[in-house]
Amino acid sequence: MQKETEIKLRASRETLEALRDHPLLKKRNKSGWERRELLNQYFDTPERDLAQARVALRLRRDGEQFIQTLKTRGQSVAGLSERNEWDWYLDKAKLDPKKLTDDCWPASLADLDKKQLKPIFTTDFARDRAEIAWGRGKAKVVIEAALDLGKVIAGKQEEEICELELELRQGEPEALLELAAELAADLPLMPCDISKAERGYRLYDANSYHLSLPAPVLSIELSLDDAFAALAWHLLGASQRLAEQYRFNGHWKLLADWLQQLVDLRALLGSLGQAAPRASSHDLREALDALLQDWRPRIQAGELDEAARHAAPQQFAEELAGTRWGLFSLNASRWLLTRAWTVERNARGTRQGQAALGNWLPRFLGEEGQALKPELYKRQPEDLAEQQPRLERLLVWLRLARQVLDVAEIDRCYGELAKFAELAGQPLDAEVLATRSEQAQTLISLRSWKALTR
Repeated sequence: MQKETEIKLRASRETLEALRDHPLLKKRNKSGWERRELLNQYFDTPERDLAQARVALRLRRDGEQFIQTLKTRGQSVAGLSERNEWDWYLDKAKLDPKKLTDDCWPASLADLDKKQLKPIFTTDFARDRAEIAWGRGKAKVVIEAALDLGKVIAGKQEEEICELELELRQGEPEALLELAAELAADLPLMPCDISKAERGYRLYDANSYHLSLPAPVLSIELSLDDAFAALAWHLLGASQRLAEQYRFNGHWKLLADWLQQLVDLRALLGSLGQAAPRASSHDLREALDALLQDWRPRIQAGELDEAARHAAPQQFAEELAGTRWGLFSLNASRWLLTRAWTVERNARGTRQGQAALGNWLPRFLGEEGQALKPELYKRQPEDLAEQQPRLERLLVWLRLARQVLDVAEIDRCYGELAKFAELAGQPLDAEVLATRSEQAQTLISLRSWKALTR
């Protein structure tokens, strides 16, 4: 078994050609580009038991070699993937189920009859591969760069493969993101947290693609730094999967959900106080604000106007044709991987970052809830726009971390606050003002709200 650490970046054909001659890769290319034709057949049962167990079984022809490979889903966050992989070299192009022994086969599939395994889709592509190496400080970095161009084919359905794959051979994972970000500053590259196998399953059965990522498991003992990192990775990874799926099928709700992940990430960044000095997150916040400034009005318009919804796929395609989205995603991943917010903070910020979530979160929510003063909007229900950032900070922590709070009926508190925030964003008229006033009264009457803000 070996562990692979890699990042996949969706590209256009023009970008693949430009990468071949990119000065950075040309300078560090130690092997030259080598072309290979890779023909891959994926196997599963008719009920897709392997996909449900989050493993992929592949038979590859590479020149005259036949390689049987089993991969686990492993850990994948924001495009940077770590997977376990087992390879067996075979004498002929025929799957050998006897190789799938207990040391690699998932326990959840122990009772599976391997005779049920059948071909379900192919991923055939040409790969231009090169060894990219350089010195990073006192350490050496070796990365295999692969330019892949071909097709995923499942029955009568097909999708183009056009991507840059960077796999770490030697060095630290941060080096992968550094190289990817330097390339993405010049060329449109989209971090793509979906493997070729997942694309095949998505073509084979659109409902088999798991869009959502498991929510982080938080505890009261977890430090604020660790909780923030887990939530931020989750939001960034979710935004990338939503971007990929919206690019694929253009369903409006996916775009609205994509924006919500960015709103939540921005609110999270704004909630840490001295634990994350503003200077440490300046560039990240600036890039995120630019995305929100462009896309929030479009999503708001699309909620009311069908023409705006129809225009959105082309607008999103134009976004992906530029460098902004890919560069933001990669720089955010680097920022999180290196925990850049912890590097130059003062002693008070360090104490705050190391505080237990169970102590920090109630205090934070209480202070924000008191500052919100929803009772004022009951008596004087003026425009709440100035409170939007505070509402978003409250909502992101209640949405993702309320399970650590020892507060009765906290779920209802979150739900009523979400309704209040929705009303805050609506254009003002007599009906909205009246409804907002009623919702403010409902919120401040809750025992859970009183417990949070006492």
